[in-house]
Amino acid sequence: MEVSQIALLTLFVLLAGIFGIAVVPSKNRAWVAIVVVLINSILTSIPSVLALMGNAQTGTLLLAHLPGGLINVQVDNLSAWFILIINFTTINGALFGSGYLKSYQHLKTNIGFHWIFYILFHISMVWVCMFDHGIIFLVAWELMSISSLMLVIFEYQNKNTLKAGLNYLIQMHLSVVFLTVGVIWLFAETGSFNLSSLSSVVSNQHSIWIFILFFIGFAIKAGFLPFHTWLPHAHPAAPSHVSGVMSGVIVKLGIFGIFRIISYITHDWFIIGEVILSLSVITALYGIINASVKYDFKRALAFCTIENIGIIGIGIGLGLIGIGAHKDMLAILGFGGALLHSLNHSLFKSLLFFSAGSVYQQTHTRNIDKLGGLIKSMPKTALFFLVGALAIGGLPPFNGFISEYLIYSGLFHGLFSVSGISHVILIVLSIVGLVLVGGISIISFTKSFGIMFLGQPRSELHNTPTEASFIMLFPQYLIVAVMLSVAFFPQFYFGITLNIIHSIFTTKLIFNVSQIETISTNLATIGHLSIYFIILLALILIVRFQLIKKRKVTLYETWKCGYVAPIPKAQYSGRSYARTFGSLFGFVLNERKARDKISKTQLYPTHYKFSTYYFDLLERFLVLPITKRMTLVLNYFQFIQNGKIQSYVIYGLFFILMVFIGTVLSLIS
Repeated sequence: MEVSQIALLTLFVLLAGIFGIAVVPSKNRAWVAIVVVLINSILTSIPSVLALMGNAQTGTLLLAHLPGGLINVQVDNLSAWFILIINFTTINGALFGSGYLKSYQHLKTNIGFHWIFYILFHISMVWVCMFDHGIIFLVAWELMSISSLMLVIFEYQNKNTLKAGLNYLIQMHLSVVFLTVGVIWLFAETGSFNLSSLSSVVSNQHSIWIFILFFIGFAIKAGFLPFHTWLPHAHPAAPSHVSGVMSGVIVKLGIFGIFRIISYITHDWFIIGEVILSLSVITALYGIINASVKYDFKRALAFCTIENIGIIGIGIGLGLIGIGAHKDMLAILGFGGALLHSLNHSLFKSLLFFSAGSVYQQTHTRNIDKLGGLIKSMPKTALFFLVGALAIGGLPPFNGFISEYLIYSGLFHGLFSVSGISHVILIVLSIVGLVLVGGISIISFTKSFGIMFLGQPRSELHNTPTEASFIMLFPQYLIVAVMLSVAFFPQFYFGITLNIIHSIFTTKLIFNVSQIETISTNLATIGHLSIYFIILLALILIVRFQLIKKRKVTLYETWKCGYVAPIPKAQYSGRSYARTFGSLFGFVLNERKARDKISKTQLYPTHYKFSTYYFDLLERFLVLPITKRMTLVLNYFQFIQNGKIQSYVIYGLFFILMVFIGTVLSLIS
């Protein structure tokens, strides 16, 4: 079966799924969605696996009334890599969501529409990776944006959720504007709507501007600075399984788009690489610095997504510098690290969001300062969160270490292979920035894990938390299994990324077999050490269990430093944990304090409220001022939408008249 036929078949499966969700009882809708996602995942994974094995899948669809006529459908190595990531993450999200949404069974209409848009969201992301035709690509991109918006505003009855959704909608359509202008300009230059025609644009000022338009459009979706502001609003508002899929996958579509367009450009690799590298280091630092002081754990995870997009961008920047400097190993390490970190981030970030969703379902709060001691009532969730935290911090023996090792290797390789004092300074600053990112990440997740799962409860919850259901834990087991496979057999995954790099940069890179074998050997050694570490840890735990299984277990309260009348507020809080760090980075983290005023006559106040919060510096001083000025200008045109049908008829007649006059005067052909 050709890939074009598979694309059509996924459409029919989607339509059948929409019909099925509409007619089945509410309690079965989740399972219909899971089946549809699973079928479409299998259909699109087959050509993807074949492509990764060296047999790229191509086909065409004929749409006679569409400009360009023939629609190129392709699944090459790059598309296949991201399609498989999309399919795995979306299946896990559907499984977790089927259990997560059981507490929302009273919202039957919300759930019905949710699953319809979920299956549309899945297949639209796959279509983005499959279609090369600019117009069809934009249609798939728009379907992805609209369906993800509807998933974000699942609880549309909540005013704050709608506000976050509108913020997301505006920024996603800003992305579409840049991509649309880029596609139109590309057609004007080449006469083709195919994105691959970018490679035929001659080396002039137009080609670089087309690249910039595409890059901004994809960077908004990915979450690079200063286009990141939708992430901290959308992720907390969305259901946790949607947050996991969006953070794990949808931002990767921006990375996919950037990889796709840089594979087509034919000049200015070095300067573009330097710009992307600089932007990425700033993005990674800004994201993790903000994550470290957030008390809303889903908002903190959203900022961590920004951080990891920056890490992926560092790899892309290094790869472009390698091509521009004719340092092939630098390019291979950079691009390989970026591709592998795209996979790794989709794994541990979806794991973190799923475990955070389990906590939210049981506690109904996202404020870590109201939690504590959850490891006793939710031990499996605590373990999953800990594994995700260690992986996202780049610590062995987990998969995050592998991709960051490749990127570090690329940075040090660039330090000794790229000439020029300015270039060396940039590489050195990038190394320092990446080191800081790793250290601050540990601060952020020791805070989150420690406050949420250790100690004693800091507030009285409405109900006693219990462990999440099996259907919510099962996808987390799957994710950990794949994470460990990357950690244990990194040379296998690195080999796949090598094939991808070779296929999309065939004419630009020459592979040095001996150097590649050295890297593969190093990765294999790291994998073996990871296996030995896990085996040793398992043996210690087994021996410990055998030694204490017959002993009488007595539980005591946590040591209270000799104080016999403890109160929950005497424990460390997220605020106290991050206070010194927040002061150190006060030039980035703006703190605001809210407190009750005490009158001069009130010498002994009986009730006093005090709270602090940090806001996004760029959002407050860059995005919001621009938004306010745009709103002020647009308000002058409110008279056009006045609610009078007569006015709208006059507008239509005026438009028809203008078209007629333009045709008569040959101004319109």
